[in-house]
Amino acid sequence: METHILKTTDLRKSYKIGKIEVPALRGIDLEVDRGEFVAIMGPSGCGKSTLLHLLGGLLSPTSGNIIIDGEDLATVSDARRTDIRRRKIGFVFQRFNLFPTLSAEGNLKLAEKIHLGKKAPDPEKRREILRLLKLEDKMHHKPLELSGGEQQRVALARAIVNGPAIILADEPTGNLDTENSEIVLNMFRQLNERFNQTIVMITHNPEAAAVCSRTIQMRDGHVV
Repeated sequence: METHILKTTDLRKSYKIGKIEVPALRGIDLEVDRGEFVAIMGPSGCGKSTLLHLLGGLLSPTSGNIIIDGEDLATVSDARRTDIRRRKIGFVFQRFNLFPTLSAEGNLKLAEKIHLGKKAPDPEKRREILRLLKLEDKMHHKPLELSGGEQQRVALARAIVNGPAIILADEPTGNLDTENSEIVLNMFRQLNERFNQTIVMITHNPEAAAVCSRTIQMRDGHVV
């Protein structure tokens, strides 16, 4: 089996502002092995969020390749890219992005339904994840009834409940205080260690990056 769950080759992305083309990524070569927990760091404007959106299939590259679990996001059809994103990639965002009208359990069940279609979910796996994230007694609460740290843990549970090949986390502790940041980062570490879950995390926080097994530094659209 290929050891790399993620690989990019000469990945480039430019944006057009009027008639001017502004490069955001200038040729990224990146490899992440299965089971790695990687931080991507760099100053604002260096291209790290653009990179994460490309890795997640939310943007299309100007050129280059993005191999996720053996499939190239840069060359597949839009429909196939959407399917890969749904089945193989879990997202955790800074602002949680939970559905406010659904309970925590409702958010998880919706993620399962989108992923599984008509297949039956695995309730034992869901319970195991909820135990790990210490959310068993929060399942009937809606997001506004939860603390920021609890909301982020629900978002994390939603990202992993379907067993994605890779989790992409965009500043997951950016809206949290120090105590909740430590809790969430510890949860990420446990998921990585206990489930061998591959995680790529964008962060500007050196303390968050210290939890990871490897740190990649970016500057001006390059890996440095």
